[in-house]
Amino acid sequence: MSRIGKLPISLPSGVAVTVGEDNVITLKGPKGELKQHVNPDMKVEVENGVLTVIRPTDDREHRAMHGLYRSLLHNMVIGVSEGFRKELELVGVGYRVTNNGQILELSLGYTHNIFLELPQEIKVETKMERNKNPLIILESSDKQLLGQVCAKIRSFRKPEPYKGKGIKFVGEQIRRKSGKTAGK
Repeated sequence: MSRIGKLPISLPSGVAVTVGEDNVITLKGPKGELKQHVNPDMKVEVENGVLTVIRPTDDREHRAMHGLYRSLLHNMVIGVSEGFRKELELVGVGYRVTNNGQILELSLGYTHNIFLELPQEIKVETKMERNKNPLIILESSDKQLLGQVCAKIRSFRKPEPYKGKGIKFVGEQIRRKSGKTAGK
């Protein structure tokens, strides 16, 4: 039995679950609404405020899907009840960020500024304080979408190992390398 898949998901108050046709699970909560299509082989049951995923057999494919769909549904429950939050930090001289609505403007040392339009499901906030690195704060109920957007922003200037310049998550440790002088 899958250690992840067999765990029940307790539904907090204010979260409503509906299992629709074609095994589409819809979760509604205070932070929004999310939908997920579940493989027709898997069975999703809701009883007494507890969501469980049941697999039909012990085939390799069913075991893999069991844990996957349980994790996806658990992340959806957390997303619609509490939401997810990621903070990115710009490390480097002259690196700046501003937002105008859902459009993020990044100045990362290139000859031009980078403009990125964010999806409506994501709330963005930027902080630029004196003598501190600029911050990008992203909030959403969809963990997968939030991760994709963070990866896209980070791909514009990944942290480099010599000076540590680039876009990194707050609290992330960058493995540093010593330069040419270390070899002598």
